[in-house]
Amino acid sequence: MTAETNKVAVVTGAARGIGLATAERFLSDGWRVALLDIDEPTLRTAAGPLSGALALTCDVAEPGQVASAIAQVVDRFGRIDALVNNAGTAVFKPLLQTSFEEWKRVLDVNLSGPFLCAQACAPIMIANGGGSIVNITSISGLRASTLRVAYGTSKAGLMHLTKQQAAELGEVGIRVNAVSPGPVDTAMAKAVHSPAIRADYHDAIPLNRYGREQEIADAIRFLCSEQASYITGQTLAVDGGFDAVGIGLPSLREEM
Repeated sequence: MTAETNKVAVVTGAARGIGLATAERFLSDGWRVALLDIDEPTLRTAAGPLSGALALTCDVAEPGQVASAIAQVVDRFGRIDALVNNAGTAVFKPLLQTSFEEWKRVLDVNLSGPFLCAQACAPIMIANGGGSIVNITSISGLRASTLRVAYGTSKAGLMHLTKQQAAELGEVGIRVNAVSPGPVDTAMAKAVHSPAIRADYHDAIPLNRYGREQEIADAIRFLCSEQASYITGQTLAVDGGFDAVGIGLPSLREEM
């Protein structure tokens, strides 16, 4: 094997969407990949045709399950070079209607999950000379909006966790960054975003479209590559310019 094809990536939330696209992106470059997801039937179906993939059912909010999954990755592949903390969940409710149980579950998955997975993977990376961690945050962690009190807060926390991890792990050869997607044409978005919601997003995005899962995967892959060897502690917004602008795009477009 070459140095590149010997490498191993762990991708959580990999049964669908951005996680699956990311796993496929690593595999296309010759990496071996462990796909972790809580949804076992969908995970098995997704991983079935992927050569070089290991599918593991795992709830990233459960320390025991994370430890078991990472142990299986090491048993199978012997090393870990990249961790992509993509697994996430959301509750879209008003602040006063969000229960503590819903709040806790969102933070457990979206914030404690990346904490646990990084703790489990980092010692393996250190033993092999280092690696890269990419946490998948969200534009909701940069900009507040209604119905996202738990989700947005968890993603904002994950951005700071990224900096904390980068600060402590840099000297042992592990770079830690985050990718913050804007609106992406995932299956979930297509199912729940009405035409009115999609129009609102288009009005607020300079590139005037939703992102593609593969575009997010490309950014993640870049941050795990040697081309990003001096980048750590950063959050890269892959959002079509959504976070860069305020109001006024529709009026501007009418004048152009």
